[in-house]
Amino acid sequence: MSEPTKLDIRQLVTDHHESVYRYAYRLTGATADAEDLSQQVFLIAQTKLEQLREVGAARSWLFTILRSCFSKSLRRRQPVPASSMEMNVDEIAEEMPLDGPLDEELLQAALNQLPEEFRLVLLMFYYEDCSYREIADRLGIAIGTVMSRLSRGKGYLRCRLLESEYQDASAGESKLNP
Repeated sequence: MSEPTKLDIRQLVTDHHESVYRYAYRLTGATADAEDLSQQVFLIAQTKLEQLREVGAARSWLFTILRSCFSKSLRRRQPVPASSMEMNVDEIAEEMPLDGPLDEELLQAALNQLPEEFRLVLLMFYYEDCSYREIADRLGIAIGTVMSRLSRGKGYLRCRLLESEYQDASAGESKLNP
């Protein structure tokens, strides 16, 4: 039986820094915070490298550390109650009519406004490709809560992106009609 290939921290950083940073940026919405969080992830990974049993699971393992670090940082902040999201997601269209590609800055701005518990579920679903069950298990919440947060988070994003698109269109019209 052959011994499994071992990674050192340099190889881990080389192979996964970009994806860890991108995920950290989506979670935090700020370059400095994403850099700090990425650095924290690799510091923790270095101290616990022996826990990584399968080289192929490195990305998932790092993302788990990242979510844990992000969640711990949230506990230090003042929570935003879900009731502060004043909108009725049932009134928002399921599909967004976009004239062109989605503006990454606009998306990040909308994600930044999203309460963290909704942002985390959205990013786990879309960025990590986690199933509802995986998200529920990893966060220790009910699957119905995952589904609810995902639905409300998507509705919130659609609402914000549609508002921005409408504001851009209105600004363009007002420039044309002085």
